Amino acid sequence: MNAVNPRRWRALVVLAAAQFMVIMDTSIIGVALPDMQRDLGFSPDALQWVFNAYVIAFGGLLLLGGRLSDLFGARRIFTVGWLVLIAGSVVAAAASGPWMEILGRGVQGVGGALIAPASMTLLMMLFSHDPRELGKAMALYGAAAPAGGTAGVFLGGVVTEYLSWPWVFIVYIPIGVATLLAVPALLPAVAGRRGSVDVLGGLAVTAGIALAVFAIVRAPDQGWGSAATLLELAGAAVLLALFLIVQRVIREPLMPLRIWRTPGLAVANLAMALLGAAWIPMWYFLNLYLQQVLGYSAFPSGAALLPMTIAIMIFMIGITARLLGRFGAKPLIVIGLAVLAAGVAGLSLVRPDGTFVADVLPASLVAAVGMSLAYIPAMMSAMSGARPEESGLASGIVNTTYQIGSALGLAVMTALAAGGGAAAADGPAALTDGFQAAFAGAAVVAAAGAVLTLLFMRKRGSSAPVAADAQAAQV
Repeated sequence: MNAVNPRRWRALVVLAAAQFMVIMDTSIIGVALPDMQRDLGFSPDALQWVFNAYVIAFGGLLLLGGRLSDLFGARRIFTVGWLVLIAGSVVAAAASGPWMEILGRGVQGVGGALIAPASMTLLMMLFSHDPRELGKAMALYGAAAPAGGTAGVFLGGVVTEYLSWPWVFIVYIPIGVATLLAVPALLPAVAGRRGSVDVLGGLAVTAGIALAVFAIVRAPDQGWGSAATLLELAGAAVLLALFLIVQRVIREPLMPLRIWRTPGLAVANLAMALLGAAWIPMWYFLNLYLQQVLGYSAFPSGAALLPMTIAIMIFMIGITARLLGRFGAKPLIVIGLAVLAAGVAGLSLVRPDGTFVADVLPASLVAAVGMSLAYIPAMMSAMSGARPEESGLASGIVNTTYQIGSALGLAVMTALAAGGGAAAADGPAALTDGFQAAFAGAAVVAAAGAVLTLLFMRKRGSSAPVAADAQAAQV
C-alpha cells in the first residue's frame, strides 16, 4: 500500500489534463484540415494522413510506452513524452509542406504514446490507498479522454476561425511547458526496474498497424480485390504475425502473451477497440456533414459538438462511476455500446437539407450517453486483473486497442463513405449518401461490440465491483 500523497488531487489535474491534450490531438486538426490542404498543398488522398500519422504512431507505440514506463519509471517517461510532444508540435506548426506536417504529427504521436501509459501508472500510485478515491479519480481521468476528443473539434474550430491552423499545434507548447514545470512538485517519483526493451517487437507492431490502415484507406481507389491491396494486407498480417512470434520467443517481450490469460482482459480490450471504431468515425463524419452539407464554418461546426462534450462530462463524472459501483462493468459496457449504436444509427438518417436541431442534436446526445456509459467500465475491466508490476503494460494494451480500433474503424468507414458517394463530392445529396453509409457502418460496429460483450464477458459480483477492480489494479 502506498503512502497517501497530500497533493494527489492537484496531481490528478495534471494527469487528466495530459490525457485530455493527448486525445484532443487526434481531433483538434479536424476542422483545420481544409485550410491545411490549401496552404500546404495536400492532395485529397494524402490529407487524411495528418490524422493517421498521429493515431498510428500513438496506437502503435503505446505498448512500448507502457514497457518504458515500467522499466525507467513513470514520472521520467511522462516528462520525456511531453518533451517529444512539444518538439512534434513545433515541427507541425512550422511545416511548409505535406511531408513535414506528417512528420510533425508522427512525432506528436510518439510523445502521446509515452505520456498515456505513464499517466495511468502515476494515477494508480497516487490513489491506490483508497478504492473509493481511485474510482472517483478514474472517473475524472476517464472523462478526459472522450471529452478531449470531442472538445478538440470545438477548440479547433475556434482556433482555426479566429487565428490560423498552425495554432492548433502552437497551443501545445505553453501547455507542455507548464506541465513540465508542475511535474517535480506534484507527481511522485516511481522507481523503475531492470530489463530490456523489445525494439523489434515495437517496430513490427507499429509497421503492421500502419500498413493495415494504409491498405484499407487506399482500397476504394485500388480495388479491394486488387493485387496491391491484397499484398499490402498480406504484408500487414506478416508483420503482426512477426510481432507475436517475437513476443513468444524473446526473454523480455514488449507484450508477454501470458498477460492475455488475465481474466476479462481480452473481452474488455475487444470492447474498447469496437468502441473506438464506432465513436471516432462518428464524430469525424459528423464534422464533415456539418461543414460540407449544412454549410457550417469552422467555429459553428466545432460549437455544434459542444453539447456532446457537456453530456460526456456530466455522465462520466456524475453518473457512470456510481452505476459502475452498483451494477458492475458488464451491464454498463453492453448498454453503453447499444445506446451508442442507437445514436449513431440515428445519425445515419441525416438529410441533405437537414438541420442541426432535428438531424444532429438528438442522435449525437444519445451517442454521447452511450460512450459515457461504456468507456470507463471497459477501461477498468481491461486493467483490473493485471498484476501490479504489469500495470503499465495493461494500460498500454487497452489504450492501444482503442487507438487501433479508432484508426481501423475510420479507415473502413472512410471506404464505406467513398463507396456511398462521398468521394465524388457531387453536391450535398451525394455527400450525405456517403456519410449515411459511414454512420450505418459505425452503428453496426457498436452493436456488434454490445453483443460480443454480452456473450463473452463474465459478470463479476455486483457488490463493490469498483473496489475489487481498484484493489486488483494497485501498484
